[in-house]
Amino acid sequence: MNEPIQNYGYGYVPSAAQRNRVLRNTYWLLALSMLPTVLGAWIGVQTGLATHFTGGMSMIVFLGGAFAFMFAIERTKNSAAGVPVLLGFTFFMGLMLSRLIAMILGFRNGPELIMTAFGGTAGVFFVMASVATVIKRDLSGLGKWLFVGALALMIGSIINVFVGSGPGMLVISVLAIMIFSGYMLFDLKQVIDGGETNYISATLALYLDAFNVFQSLLVLLGVLGGDRE
Repeated sequence: MNEPIQNYGYGYVPSAAQRNRVLRNTYWLLALSMLPTVLGAWIGVQTGLATHFTGGMSMIVFLGGAFAFMFAIERTKNSAAGVPVLLGFTFFMGLMLSRLIAMILGFRNGPELIMTAFGGTAGVFFVMASVATVIKRDLSGLGKWLFVGALALMIGSIINVFVGSGPGMLVISVLAIMIFSGYMLFDLKQVIDGGETNYISATLALYLDAFNVFQSLLVLLGVLGGDRE
């Protein structure tokens, strides 16, 4: 899963062809990962599985399952089991997303809101991918600020689960879109510059970026544009 790299004396630097191969494999695997996500969301909506959890319980299940899967992905990313484990993770994420999807489908314009959120996420990804390919500046320092922002966002989200503040949820959603759009740019630039040579790790990072942008857009659209029956 790691591309072979060449030694240029001061460290290991992937060639342009190798970087392009990692990027191409990442894009293909990211596209493939959407299928288990959609399947998981559909099963979750049809069975109502995710709706059985309260807000706090849903957060515990989500964090526990997500970190367990990410640990497994890290352990298997250099083996043949890496891709199936990653796809299992995306299926789990689809199940966890189904609670929000079911709520949005409760609106008369629910399907339109979901498609708008999907289109918006694809648009953000396209813009970030385009910027990452043309920008020459080193963005490695951006990762520290994004990590601090994501950590603060996670703490705020956990607090808001128990507080249940509507305005707080909107603020968190807007900040999440900004932070994870930045992470998209950062993670794509890492692959393009050769900082990430494992396409499973790269796919995981970009998948989480896109998932968070989509989920946050869906919350915003549901709150601001949901048309109740």
